[in-house]
Amino acid sequence: MTNRSAGASLVLALSVAACVAALAATPLSAQSGESSYWVYVANEASDLVSRVRFDGSEVVEEKAISVGFHPADLDGAHGITVSPSGDHWYVSIAHGQPYGQVWKMETETEQFVDSAQVGLFPSTMSMTPDGASLFVVNFNLHGDPIPSSVSAVFTPFMQEVRQIETCVMPHGSRVNQDGTRHYSVCMMSDQLVETSIIGLDVSRRMSLTLGSEGTTEHTGSVTSNGTEVDPATICKPTWVVVSPDDERLYVPCNGRGDVLEIDAESLEVLRRFPAGRGPYNADITPDGSKLVVTLKGDQAIAIYDLATGEETRVETSRPITHGVVVSPDGRYAFVSNEAVGATRGTLDVVDIAAGRLVASTELHYQPGGIGFWKMQGH
Repeated sequence: MTNRSAGASLVLALSVAACVAALAATPLSAQSGESSYWVYVANEASDLVSRVRFDGSEVVEEKAISVGFHPADLDGAHGITVSPSGDHWYVSIAHGQPYGQVWKMETETEQFVDSAQVGLFPSTMSMTPDGASLFVVNFNLHGDPIPSSVSAVFTPFMQEVRQIETCVMPHGSRVNQDGTRHYSVCMMSDQLVETSIIGLDVSRRMSLTLGSEGTTEHTGSVTSNGTEVDPATICKPTWVVVSPDDERLYVPCNGRGDVLEIDAESLEVLRRFPAGRGPYNADITPDGSKLVVTLKGDQAIAIYDLATGEETRVETSRPITHGVVVSPDGRYAFVSNEAVGATRGTLDVVDIAAGRLVASTELHYQPGGIGFWKMQGH
């Protein structure tokens, strides 16, 4: 062997040894190609949006982005959603003069792009699969108990196209998978509302009050027609989720303490899941097998196996458990907790299959709305 060949062999051997040593020193999660996940969380009482990263073991706030337009008052960053392309995120600014706004932000730079004026106290949002249309419910928290609306916004120009009148205190916003229908619920009308995305008008509405569940034409509050209603029968819905095949709808009844499974075509209740105190927001795994519901009054989430109906309860890190979003691989639920008073809220990460809390981090004041941005890695 020549000196040159011997030197090359020695360099190769040392390089291999160094690689083996480095691999041995790498944490198991990194060795196994653990994915990283990013979400955005709106902190309503801080006027900050948190960009948060979970690497499979730790969850950290990467950046806090300031939003709002009043220098001295809180503007109420409430709902948040991310465009299907991942290029932009949108946040509803609930407090207005008197009307609220939806802001469009760029994910690459976290810079403001444009805004649209919408209705009174805009809250939760959803987008069509092409990202061109956004639907935000105008919750009208502080107004008279009269029918409010859903604002349809054309996102390329951030222009409100129409306010679609629905019912009293609309909340929850979800577009179905094929982009033809939008669903929302109304807390004080006790209704589920289906809107045609092509026609931009209400196509059907369903009463959720126990004993009178089914299609209805009533638009006022649940008691506005003079009928006496047993409070124990009132659903007081706060959210709606569409199954991945568009065949089922899931509605948490915040007032009654159960979750409804509804046939999307017939608008008939198929099953009821007991949920405890204050079921609030929800999301579903991409394969449609698990439904995750936040329990605002129980400081917990409920994970439902939709094949068996079995529930797994997971306690969260702080009280007033608010928002939830499931990762695209169905592994994790990201859960926001508002907390109380001067205590900062948190973001929890729950392993759905294991049914346990795996990571948590403190954010700002009253984290609520949450949107999934991206997943990278294995």
